[in-house]
Amino acid sequence: MTSIFTTFAKSRSGAVTVDWVVMTAAMVGLGLAVMFVVSGGVENLSTDVAQELANAE
Repeated sequence: MTSIFTTFAKSRSGAVTVDWVVMTAAMVGLGLAVMFVVSGGVENLSTDVAQELANAE
């Protein structure tokens, strides 16, 4: 009779879960990096738009 630990150790489904966790973490990290790089430009653009709208009145 095989033990539950032997069955778990031979199972390949855990490896797929690890792959998905790593890929998800990489995508979240990439999203945060893009947000950090782009946020300064978006802030400057929003300030410029607000000034143009204030001057148009």
